[in-house]
Amino acid sequence: MTAALARTGRWLLRFPTRAAPTARLVCVPGAGCTAAMFHPWTALVPDDLAISVVQLPGRGARLREEPVERMDPLADAVALALREGPALPTVLFGHSLGALLAFEVARRLVADPGNSELIALGVAAHKAPQLGSADITPEEATPERLLAFVESLGGTPDSALRDPQIQRMLLPALRADFALDRTYRPFTGPPLPLPLYAAGGRTDPLVSAPEIEAWRDRTDGAFRLRWFPGDHFFVTGADSAALVADLAALLRTPH
Repeated sequence: MTAALARTGRWLLRFPTRAAPTARLVCVPGAGCTAAMFHPWTALVPDDLAISVVQLPGRGARLREEPVERMDPLADAVALALREGPALPTVLFGHSLGALLAFEVARRLVADPGNSELIALGVAAHKAPQLGSADITPEEATPERLLAFVESLGGTPDSALRDPQIQRMLLPALRADFALDRTYRPFTGPPLPLPLYAAGGRTDPLVSAPEIEAWRDRTDGAFRLRWFPGDHFFVTGADSAALVADLAALLRTPH
């Protein structure tokens, strides 16, 4: 891990929360997304639940930093940041490519259980890690194709994608995210000793039902699968309150 990645102070954006939380929900945004996508959840979480979002280099408040293109150093850095956070029961939740990162972070945290409060993992809108990675080649990752990909998923206004300034901010992180996904080696190791909650959008054009259902093989604990109306960005849709309630319930279930 490089010295820059080892600095943990920038990794977690803590949204304003209650004075004395008893547990925390840590969210990991997907490809090209920023921590801001989860800000509406602050109005949905219970009074005793803190919410934090992983801030990745190359976007949001870390826009000037170089995006990371490999999984291992990225997962190492996020796991270190979580270990150095408050000692609260934690549910880790990842959306899209963030689900893959959340899984890798969870693997690292359970490997050192005496130094982690992680009690469950939640994933959404990404195929299970044993199923491989993105098939787009570096040569195919042109600005036009990357922007078309984002447009095809929904969740981003067309006017924003046509704005040259937004394109300049979005493309470096998006290109790095594709490299991160493409170079990820399918994981076939032991399942996590944690409850695992998986969620999918019924009209998601990117991830199929069998690819979401395959997360079942990544845990030897309780597994729950839930489908929501909406596309790839169902996590910010009209039913997001039900999703947040499911994640909060994981913190209240005896383990």
